[in-house]
Amino acid sequence: MASSQSGVGLNGITPVQQMIASCSGAFVTSLIVTPFDVIKIRLQAQRTPFSKGKCFLYCNGLMDHLCVCENGNATAWYKAPGQFKGTMDAFVQIVRNEGLKSLWSGLPPTLIMAVPATVIYFTCYDQLRAFMKYKLEYDGIYVPLIAGASARVGAVTVISPLELIRTKSQSRRLTYKELGTVFRIAVVQDGWLSLWRGWGPTVLRDVPFSAIYWFNYELMKRQLCKKYSVSEPTLMISFFSGAASGAIAAVLTLPFDVVKTRRQIELGELDVLGKSQSKLSSTWKIMARVVNESGYGGLFVGLLPRLMKVAPACAIMISSYEYGKSFFRKINQEQEQLKKAESQTSTEEIHTDGV
Repeated sequence: MASSQSGVGLNGITPVQQMIASCSGAFVTSLIVTPFDVIKIRLQAQRTPFSKGKCFLYCNGLMDHLCVCENGNATAWYKAPGQFKGTMDAFVQIVRNEGLKSLWSGLPPTLIMAVPATVIYFTCYDQLRAFMKYKLEYDGIYVPLIAGASARVGAVTVISPLELIRTKSQSRRLTYKELGTVFRIAVVQDGWLSLWRGWGPTVLRDVPFSAIYWFNYELMKRQLCKKYSVSEPTLMISFFSGAASGAIAAVLTLPFDVVKTRRQIELGELDVLGKSQSKLSSTWKIMARVVNESGYGGLFVGLLPRLMKVAPACAIMISSYEYGKSFFRKINQEQEQLKKAESQTSTEEIHTDGV
C-alpha cells in the first residue's frame, strides 16, 4: 500500500533510504568478510609466491579484485607473505607484526567500487519489485526472479567501464592523468563499446546468480515469516534465507564463475605484456578449454571456497539491508502517525473555535 508521506515509495521507504540501507549493508559485509580473504591470499602467496606479471584474484564477497604483480610481491597492494603455520597463526602474526588494520588491506577498492555497485543493484531491485507488484498488479512467484535479473543487468552495465579502469590501474602504476590518457586511447581505437569489454562473461555469471538468489530468498523469507507468524523478517530469518539462497545460487552458477575468473586473469596478463585485449578468448572458448583440460568437473573447481565466501557474505549483506529498511520504515510510520495526530488536533481546535 502506498504511503501518503512525501517521498516515501510503494514499499514504505524512500529511494534515498534504500540507498543508505544497502550502503550500510555493503560496508558491514566488507568489514566482516575482507580479513578472511586477506589471510587466505597471504597463505596462498606463502605456498606459491606470485612472480612478475602474474595475477591473483582477491574476492571479499562483494566483488572480485584482480591484482597483478609487477615485481614479485614488492609492488602488490598487499605486503610480502611471512611464514605462517596456519590460519590462526597468520591472523596472530599479521596483527602482531603489521597492526590490526593490515587485515583490511583490500578494503579501499571495495569501498570505491563495490559499494556503489551494491547500492545501484539493491535499490533497483526493490524499486522494480515494488513497481511490478503495485503498479502492474503482478505479484507472482517470478517477480523476484525478473526484478533480480533486471537489476543486475543494470548494475553490471553501469559499473563495467569503472571495472575496466580499475583493472588497468591495478595492472600498471598509472597516475590519474595517465589513466585518463589510456581511457581516451581505448575509446579512439576501439570505440565506446570497448569500455564494456568483459560485460558478457560478467552478465552470464551474475544475472543467473541474481535471479536464482532473489527467487529463493523471497520464497524462504515468506515461508519462514508465515511459520513464525511475523509480518516482517527478523534478523535471523533474513540471515538464514540469505545464506541458503546464496549457497544454492553459488553452486548453480559456479561454471560461469570459473570462466569469469580465467578471463579476468587473462585480461590482467595481457595488460602486463602490453598486448591488445582483442586477443582475449571468448566465454565459450574458455569453457571448452576447461572441459578439455579437466573434464566437466573442471567447471566446478573451487566449490567449497566459493560457498564459504558467498553464503556468509549474502547472509550478512541481506540481513543488514533488511534491518536498515525495517529501521527506516518504522521511522516513516511514526512520522506519518505524528502528522496525522497533529492534523487531527488542528482540526479539533478549529472546530472548537467555530463553536
